[in-house]
Amino acid sequence: MLHANLTTLHVVSLTLELFAEQPDSIEALLAGSGIQAGDLASADSRITRTQELQVCANALALRTDLGLALGQRLHVSSYGLLGYAALSSATFGDAWRLLLQYPALLGTYFKLDLSVEGELAWVSASEYRHVQTLEQFNVEMCLASLRLIGDELLGQSLPLAAAQFSHARPAYAERYAASFACPLHFDAARNAFAFPAEWLQRRLPLADPVTHQEMLARCRKQNSEFTTRQAWLQRVREMLACHLAEPPGLEALAQQMHCSPRSLRRHLQELGTHYQELLDELRFERAKTLLGQQDWPICRIAEELGFSESASFRHAFQRWSGVAPSRFRA
Repeated sequence: MLHANLTTLHVVSLTLELFAEQPDSIEALLAGSGIQAGDLASADSRITRTQELQVCANALALRTDLGLALGQRLHVSSYGLLGYAALSSATFGDAWRLLLQYPALLGTYFKLDLSVEGELAWVSASEYRHVQTLEQFNVEMCLASLRLIGDELLGQSLPLAAAQFSHARPAYAERYAASFACPLHFDAARNAFAFPAEWLQRRLPLADPVTHQEMLARCRKQNSEFTTRQAWLQRVREMLACHLAEPPGLEALAQQMHCSPRSLRRHLQELGTHYQELLDELRFERAKTLLGQQDWPICRIAEELGFSESASFRHAFQRWSGVAPSRFRA
């Protein structure tokens, strides 16, 4: 995924908490992500979606129901200002419409939608375009969290009418009941859950118009700042991605971005990254794609990614992923 968005360390921190009784597992969970244990102490740190998904993939190898487990821990407060703006909304429907208005602040991997079909309101997650092997995990985490948010907004359990999942029934299907106490349908046409539409009119117990307007203003400002930074970082990634064989140095890249090297370095630092980290991330993603093509020998992949020697590429890939390129390919 070359166009990864930035996100917080929240999911990564929750993942490590799930394995807190296995302190030796931290290194394995962070392997290949570029995240250091010390990074977790900073509340302001930002990571890319690629880094987050790498940690999730590592953890998923140790616990198959990870998505459900994380979703049951992603409370409305996990979404910061947006979560508090939703809590102070006038009605349940108002809160849902607000949440879905700011997908960047939700940090979702999906296009979320709220639709009313007859007597039921459906919350759905679609258009997943990230690591395909993690789609089921992300569906489970997303919908389990949204269902939990529904309960917390209302201050009581939201009665569900049905839940649908496009993936096959998993071996741990009985664990779905903790989040979805309703008829379950697997191999369905969508990923969604439904509740009586009349609940959209329910007034929320924490509704407060003054607090809501203040939180809403802050959300608008945060969303504007976030999307502006994302667009700038996207341009930097695109420039590097187009020249991986001969990547521009920091000074050349700064010139292309119409700023000084010092400014470029500072902007990247504010976004929680730096030049070499971005270059390594893009090379890693491209390397994984090329390793999936058997007609690309290691020496040619190394050359494509700007490495002067195959040995240098092998060493770098080992550092990025924790395994040698040949083992990854196998």
